[in-house]
Amino acid sequence: MIDFKPGKLSLLNKMKIDFSGFLFYRLYYLLITSNEFFYTQLYRLILRFKKVNLGVGCRFSGKSLFVRFPLSNISIGNNCTFRSDQISNLIGVNRRCIVATHSEKAQIIIGEGCGLSGVTIGAYEKIILGNNILCGANVLITDFDWHTSRYPSESKPVIIHDNVWIGVNSVVLKGVEIGENSIIGANSVVVKNIPPNVVAAGNPCKVIKKLNFNE
Repeated sequence: MIDFKPGKLSLLNKMKIDFSGFLFYRLYYLLITSNEFFYTQLYRLILRFKKVNLGVGCRFSGKSLFVRFPLSNISIGNNCTFRSDQISNLIGVNRRCIVATHSEKAQIIIGEGCGLSGVTIGAYEKIILGNNILCGANVLITDFDWHTSRYPSESKPVIIHDNVWIGVNSVVLKGVEIGENSIIGANSVVVKNIPPNVVAAGNPCKVIKKLNFNE
């Protein structure tokens, strides 16, 4: 068996051993990079015309969808990433990123350094994401129950504090506040507040572990 530990083999030798691996990974990387370059330039123009406040250094892969209800506000901080292409995240993105306001009073505020893959954010009132939020593929965040014409209900703001990580396929529903540094496990349904510095998971989502960053 070949030892691939750093320093054991040169890059050239590794390429000789697994040429097809290096070739096709580089082709994949080139495809992703060119896709990101094209859509980043495109969405900088689109969002300017839609009057969505977009910070510097934001990147887009694939076709995202931004719908701003008249007089509402969508604001995105610096260095955020929106991945909507199916191959842009190898965990599997099954839909485009959708960011939409649904009333004149609605606000969606996304902080700096956030990463979203196939994430839907729908606000009737207010959704705030802090800085450095990571949302796994296909996450849904919403502050209302939808179908309000048939089933009237109140909207309630959603606030997600800095450095939160929300696992793949999770759902964050109205009125929820997630404390800083917390991790939401995959496939969770968050219906109640989650404190800071914990791991929480399940349906309904519950705290399963406290995080100690001093260890």
